[in-house]
Amino acid sequence: MTLSQLSPHRLPLLLALCVTLITLGGSEFSAFFRYEREAILHGQVWRIFSGHLAHLGWSHLSMNVAGLALIWALTVGVYSNTQWLLILAGLMLGTSFGLLVLNPELVWYVGLSGVLHGMLTAGVIADIRNGSRSAYLLLIAVAGKLIWEQFAGPLPGSQATAGGTVIVDAHLYGGICGIILGALLTPQKTVNVS
Repeated sequence: MTLSQLSPHRLPLLLALCVTLITLGGSEFSAFFRYEREAILHGQVWRIFSGHLAHLGWSHLSMNVAGLALIWALTVGVYSNTQWLLILAGLMLGTSFGLLVLNPELVWYVGLSGVLHGMLTAGVIADIRNGSRSAYLLLIAVAGKLIWEQFAGPLPGSQATAGGTVIVDAHLYGGICGIILGALLTPQKTVNVS
């Protein structure tokens, strides 16, 4: 693979590298980055963004990086790199804002899963806007998963795999933010429309 072929994949590769480096630092290092409600309310605003980059451990990280790879494979090219950066920042901000306002009992949070749900929904909205009929099925599937989690809790096995509690509300907030951002941004035209 040449450098020019890597170009559309720079963003997820950099994101994967960033979350891996934070995890390599160990649990005390990761704690510096995690979303902590009281710390944010007392001025440590970087945690609004960095909390999504910290993870519970290698299993949690692996799950999220695999999700990132799958979502990127489904959505590569639907937005420019600049738009994806805006989407990522918006998803981090929106998910954290949702947790701050709607989940005041949540003391701390780590993980990329809320952002990943938002990336997926933003990508699906772009595909729909580009005329893909099959994208509606994926949107229905994601909506079904989010509704399931709100009523039945995390998908079976996900907490054991992650190594801790799955905060399903982060998935919901990320998914909703992704739909909003997907509606606001103009997608790039894609060649393959099903």
